[in-house]
Amino acid sequence: MNSGKSISVEKAVVTNISPFGIWLIASDGNEYFVSYKDYPVFENSDIKDIADVQTDFAGNLHWPALDADIELESLQHPEKFPLSYS
Repeated sequence: MNSGKSISVEKAVVTNISPFGIWLIASDGNEYFVSYKDYPVFENSDIKDIADVQTDFAGNLHWPALDADIELESLQHPEKFPLSYS
């Protein structure tokens, strides 16, 4: 079934790892900052594991070695996805 939409999926790329979080270019071509405060799984992770980011058909992000996922929409519109930890 073809909806007439063309979906172009590119691999996401981690561009910088800082003391406060990571910068990455997602499949939508935009650069995002992922803070350790909001995503603590990355703070003490190995660089090679952080750099190994994959994308799915919708452009969502996945880190296999960390078993971590971030929906692209949550980076595009963080106000719609308030984070809370119990």
